Amino acid sequence: MNTKLLALYGLKWHPFTTEVPTEAIHVPARLEHFCWRIEQGLIGEGGFAMIHGDPGTGKSVALRLLAERLARIPDVTVGAITHPQSNLADFYREMGDLFGVPLRPHNRWGGFKALREVWFAHLESTRRRPVLLIDEAQEMSPAVLSELRLMGSAKFDSQSLLCVVLAGDARLPEKLRREELIPLGSRIRTRLATEAASREELLACLQHLVSEAGNASLMSTALMHTLCDHAVGNYRILTTMAAELLAVAAHRDLPQLDEKLYLEVFAPPETIAPRRTSDRR
Repeated sequence: MNTKLLALYGLKWHPFTTEVPTEAIHVPARLEHFCWRIEQGLIGEGGFAMIHGDPGTGKSVALRLLAERLARIPDVTVGAITHPQSNLADFYREMGDLFGVPLRPHNRWGGFKALREVWFAHLESTRRRPVLLIDEAQEMSPAVLSELRLMGSAKFDSQSLLCVVLAGDARLPEKLRREELIPLGSRIRTRLATEAASREELLACLQHLVSEAGNASLMSTALMHTLCDHAVGNYRILTTMAAELLAVAAHRDLPQLDEKLYLEVFAPPETIAPRRTSDRR
């Protein structure tokens, strides 16, 4: 967002982009409880958690918020997989980079052993498990998911060495029902289903975003309700429409975003039916 636009509306940052500061993220009660469960339970106990839902319902935002909150806890190591489509060799390379362990992908046993030794040492010194965050986890191959389950388990499956949070769309829980992944699916201890938001949840999110950005009156109340009515329960659609309106309003130097602007930007253009000429006799 350029300086002129910030000054025009008295904003500290763009309220409708994916790059808003963590403090500007709206945290519904379900997301707050999920983060609390990870912070107070899984980093001490270990195991798997899962976030799943349709695109635009807040999965990646939930991971970002969780990562920020975990990073503030002393002695917690947080890593994130950036290439979930990796084969086993590349998966080991990325895990080695995340946890500072030089691995040779062709020596899987050596990598398996070295990573577990690092996790054991971390657990003994801090009593906390390292955390591994994986977005778009539905893209992971069954072989990699199975390897991850085995890597994070010790003492005949009685001890977890990692806290793993998987996030993905509706394909993720479906994938975990596959026969070879049932052992992993049965180990999901905490779940967050990001469903279509209610009108009230969308409105609370919109109000929170503009307020935290520094201008609670950026939009008229009527426009906020209109946007929530047309967002079909999807946060991404809501913020995309709001961002488009803000861009148009800034271009026109409008003092506030309102319903009139919404109709001008999003209302379908009127079509004029062609005149029918009378038949010649």
